[in-house]
Amino acid sequence: MRRNVTTNITEMQKPKLKNPIMVVGLPGVGNVGRMAAGYLIEGLEATKFAELNSSHFMPFVLLQKGAAVHVINNEFYYWRAEKAGQRDLVILIGDSQSIDPEGHYEISDAILQYAKGIGVTEILTLAGLGVGQKKDKPKVVGVVNDASVTKKYKDSGMDFSEGDRVGTIVGAAGLLIGFGRKHGIDGMCILGETSGVPLIPDPKAAEEVLKVLVRMLKVKVDMSRIQKKVKETEAFLKRVETVQQNAVMQMIKQQMPEAAKKDEKELTYIG
Repeated sequence: MRRNVTTNITEMQKPKLKNPIMVVGLPGVGNVGRMAAGYLIEGLEATKFAELNSSHFMPFVLLQKGAAVHVINNEFYYWRAEKAGQRDLVILIGDSQSIDPEGHYEISDAILQYAKGIGVTEILTLAGLGVGQKKDKPKVVGVVNDASVTKKYKDSGMDFSEGDRVGTIVGAAGLLIGFGRKHGIDGMCILGETSGVPLIPDPKAAEEVLKVLVRMLKVKVDMSRIQKKVKETEAFLKRVETVQQNAVMQMIKQQMPEAAKKDEKELTYIG
C-alpha cells in the first residue's frame, strides 16, 4: 500500500526570470554538489525565493542557537544576469535528499514540474564521483542527457569521456537530467572526483566543480571570500548526516527490536 506522502514547494516571491538555467547541488558523495552550489549562492549573493518540503525527508528538525529550530528542506535561490553572455540562474540546494527510492522519483518530478513552470530550459546537477582516494587535483567529469549539450560545453574543462567509469548516478543528480529529457529540458551532471568516504565533505573537489561551473555560466565568484565559508559548511553538513544516520538506526531498532538485540549481541564478540 502506498504511504500518504506529500512534497510541496512554497514560494516566498515570484521572480521574473528570462530563460534561466537551473543549478542543483544536494547532499551526496563527499557533499561535493551541495558545497559547490552553496559557494555559488554565497559568491553571487543570490536571493532565496522558494522552499521544498517533503515527507520523504527524515522526520526531525535541527536545533540551532537560541533554541531556534531548522526544518530539513530544499531551497530555491535566483540570480539575474548582469551582462551579455550570462543567463538568469535558479540554484537549488538542500539539507537532505529522500530517504527512500519512491521519494527520489516524487521529489525529482516536483522539481522538474516547477522548473518548467518558471521557464527553466537547462539543468546542471552537481555531484561527487567516488574514486576511492583523495586527489590533489580532482578531475571534473561531465555526463549529459543529449549530445548537443556536450558540444555546447566542450571547452569548459570537463572530461566527457568518462561515462563508462561513472556507471550510475544515484538520486536527484541523475534523475533530474534523466527525466529532464521528457520535459524538454537539456541536462548535464557535473561530477568532481572525491574519495567517497561517508561523512567526510570534500571542499577541494567542490572547488574544482565550481571553477568549471563559473566558466560555463560566465560569472565571477571570489574564491578567497568563499573559502571563509568552507569550515562552516563542512560542519553543518556533517552534523546533518550524523543526525540522519542516528535517526535511521533508532528507527530500525524501534521497528525491529529483536533483530537489533541480536545484532548487539553479535557485535560484542567482535575484536
